[in-house]
Amino acid sequence: MKPGIHPDYHPVVFRDSSTGDAFLTRSTATSERTIEWSDGNTYPLVVVDISSWSHPFWTGNQRIVDSAGQVEKFHRRYGRREKGGAR
Repeated sequence: MKPGIHPDYHPVVFRDSSTGDAFLTRSTATSERTIEWSDGNTYPLVVVDISSWSHPFWTGNQRIVDSAGQVEKFHRRYGRREKGGAR
């Protein structure tokens, strides 16, 4: 590798904000926050909204989305389209 052109690649702890689960990996991500890991070392802490512990694809839990309410909100805002009308 050419020296001086690559970002610093170092150990970082990522924590899921909704479940609290955390994992240690290597990354170029940086953070002012730190955490003491189980090995006794202190690492930068990056808090993420979704990880494999909370993502519906990996957990098998689907979130219920109020799609009917969203459709009605759209129709109230922009009106309904006539069937067979000119575009």
